[in-house]
Amino acid sequence: MPIIVNLDIMLAKRKMKSKELAEIIGITTANLSILKSGKAKAIRFSTLEAICLALECQPADILEYTSEIES
Repeated sequence: MPIIVNLDIMLAKRKMKSKELAEIIGITTANLSILKSGKAKAIRFSTLEAICLALECQPADILEYTSEIES
């Protein structure tokens, strides 16, 4: 998948646990886990905004695009 979710990295940088972030942004830990694993098919802008607010970061700190084409 060309979109990489770096949520674990941001959580570690902020010394925050997944459960704490889930409570702050108002989603279940199961849904946060799906997002963290990169298995989510979509993310609401309101959820992305809440994550960025809670972690004091930008969307680019969480989501990264990479080409699947290898030479």
